[in-house]
Amino acid sequence: MKILLTGAKIIDPAQKIDADMDVLLENGKIVKIGSDLLKSVKSKDSEKVKIIELAGMVLTPGLIDMHTHLREPGFEYKETVASGAAAAVAGGFTSIACMPNTSPINDNRSITEFIRRKAAEADLANVYPIGAISKNSEGSQLTEFWDLKDAGVVALSDDGKPVMDAALMRRAMEYAFSLELPIISHCEDINLSGGGLMNEGYYSTILGLGGIPSIAEEAMVARDILIAEFTKTCVHIAHVSTEGSVRLVREAKKRGLRVTAETAPHYFTLTDEYLQGYDTNLKVNPPLRSTQDVAAIKEGLADGTLDVIACDHAPHGRTDKELEFEYADNGISGLETSLALSLNLIKEEVLSWPELIAKMSPNPARILNLSKGTLQVGADADITVIDPQLKWTVDVKTFRSRGKNSPFHGRKMQGKAILTIVGGEIKYVLPSLKV
Repeated sequence: MKILLTGAKIIDPAQKIDADMDVLLENGKIVKIGSDLLKSVKSKDSEKVKIIELAGMVLTPGLIDMHTHLREPGFEYKETVASGAAAAVAGGFTSIACMPNTSPINDNRSITEFIRRKAAEADLANVYPIGAISKNSEGSQLTEFWDLKDAGVVALSDDGKPVMDAALMRRAMEYAFSLELPIISHCEDINLSGGGLMNEGYYSTILGLGGIPSIAEEAMVARDILIAEFTKTCVHIAHVSTEGSVRLVREAKKRGLRVTAETAPHYFTLTDEYLQGYDTNLKVNPPLRSTQDVAAIKEGLADGTLDVIACDHAPHGRTDKELEFEYADNGISGLETSLALSLNLIKEEVLSWPELIAKMSPNPARILNLSKGTLQVGADADITVIDPQLKWTVDVKTFRSRGKNSPFHGRKMQGKAILTIVGGEIKYVLPSLKV
């Protein structure tokens, strides 16, 4: 069965397309894209084509989130590969890359193959495992990079834990670069952040919570940029949260270094001021920062310093979050709110539609070396359809993710994915949409 998507505005930054066009899908691929396909289909073989009218919608290459935590194996009560993939397609993501901090850690072929097998069984979003840099993410001995790549990992990271040993990080960058595997760095100096619970500043003082200074992030960003420069390799900086980190990445790019970086929606939406109610759903690592940092993050997105918006989806069970602030786990269940929060950047004129979609599809595809992120003829038919005017209210009870830990519960949003197609098959459709 062929599928014709007609009437929508097409945004494809990879092809510099921003126009009302139709897209024809067949056998899991994009076979035609143009402005007059509906007339052609109706005159030839309309009975063999499923026509979906999308007037007023925005159609983009399938969104890609390169920083999620799927928890399985080991923490299935928080999330499974299947529930995380279901949350992904409901949020408009056709592909997600999952971090290795499972139990056991994804530091060997068997765990990588297990995750891929579970993803195939779920048959929803494309799931790309990320392998650990060091064995058990302990930062003392490198994992078998080649074997992990052969098993299917698309990047390497000890996310959740920083690689404190600079010599080990140097060897990791050199070895990974030779295999064309990106290193994703969790930039945190635990000697500076140790014991901290929120951003160090005015609000940590009045709330009586231990502070995490911005330099705890920035010192490691600077270190990893310097290692990448010295070794002539590349590095991707995860979840940038501070003004200083933005400045360091910007300066590195100006010097021609192969450094890329991401931020998450909560870092351009919320500040540490929101923590006055001690809501543990706002406890994240790195922590929510100051108004000045939020402004710098938006500036970094606008000028291209920050390449990617990744939600850092971190689902938890109630027993992980409904605790005293000190003991609650870090993280937000973000796959189902990421797009709507990011669309606010268009409303605020921080980014244009093409610029936003570039940070949520072709850019992560390029960094992870995925043949995704475009609507080019012959490409995989991974497509996200967005209703930019749809108004809705976040209700964690309706999340497909097992993680209900969201500080945005009850928040009014505008803009939502209404149709998610993966490999030419409809994997999510808003119930009110007739297809």
